[in-house]
Amino acid sequence: MIIVTGTLHARPDTLAEVLRLSREHVARSRAEPGCLEHGVAIDVDDPLRLVFFERWADQAAIGVHLKLPASREFGKQVAALVDQPPTLGLFDASELKRG
Repeated sequence: MIIVTGTLHARPDTLAEVLRLSREHVARSRAEPGCLEHGVAIDVDDPLRLVFFERWADQAAIGVHLKLPASREFGKQVAALVDQPPTLGLFDASELKRG
């Protein structure tokens, strides 16, 4: 299983649009093969910061997801609406089990 985390930090004037795009992205992603979990939350300490948490069945599933035109378009759209570079982390959960 692959775990993905990410953050976006909206500008005050773009928060509503970043939220709208993020919700659409989450809903679309949840319907993809191999998506086990996909969500976005607002940081309680910084209401302009959105935190993403995803679980994917394997590297192939996340690879397909990242290459989809809709995923790439989401990235381009939000990049123009944020005031800090987005973060993205990928973790192979099978590595965690080996300890």
